[in-house]
Amino acid sequence: MENDIFNSALLSVMFLLLFAVAELLYRKYSVRTEFTRKLVHIGTGILTLLFPILLSEIISVFVLCSIFGVILYISIKAELLPSINQIDRPSSGSILYPASIFICFVCFKLNNNLLCFYLPVLTLAICDPVAALIGKRWPLGSFIVRYNHKTLSGTFAFFLAALAIAAFMFTLMTSLPPELILRKTVLLAAVASVAEAVSTRGFDNLTIPLSVLMAMRIQV
Repeated sequence: MENDIFNSALLSVMFLLLFAVAELLYRKYSVRTEFTRKLVHIGTGILTLLFPILLSEIISVFVLCSIFGVILYISIKAELLPSINQIDRPSSGSILYPASIFICFVCFKLNNNLLCFYLPVLTLAICDPVAALIGKRWPLGSFIVRYNHKTLSGTFAFFLAALAIAAFMFTLMTSLPPELILRKTVLLAAVASVAEAVSTRGFDNLTIPLSVLMAMRIQV
């Protein structure tokens, strides 16, 4: 437990430095929130990959995620951290992100399977920003879900990124035959893409990892 306390403090410093870099880019170099927000999104996901290595107790992850959930909630209410929060739509994504990380860590512990943590976290950290950036750069096939604008190009980009990540992770971390890996990766990418496409107000930060965990349990 002592190691968890030290490592939690170390991880906290890393997260705070990431936020500081985003704020510096936003305030000093006028980098748009669209990009600083994605930087934090991806950076947070990469840092959380250290959780199974540095943290052994569920309670440690719960405390760490709760602290940052509270920090992010306060930053929204107090209109702080514009590099993350200054967007033109209501969103709970910043608060739901640490909640999703905690859920994935619990699933990893309960199943004693690192794939239950790494696959949903990587899908969330990488595919969601890819979909947003591609959708804004090439807004093809625009559609609206509960007043939120989505694009088929963004959804397709998400699918391809999720497909690549799932194929790589299943190949790296399992001994499944190639044909089964193919079926599982296509299913997982499709389910996660639908979850991202229909989610609004930042709830994709919750629905994406949950959809990945659900797809992993489906027999194909």
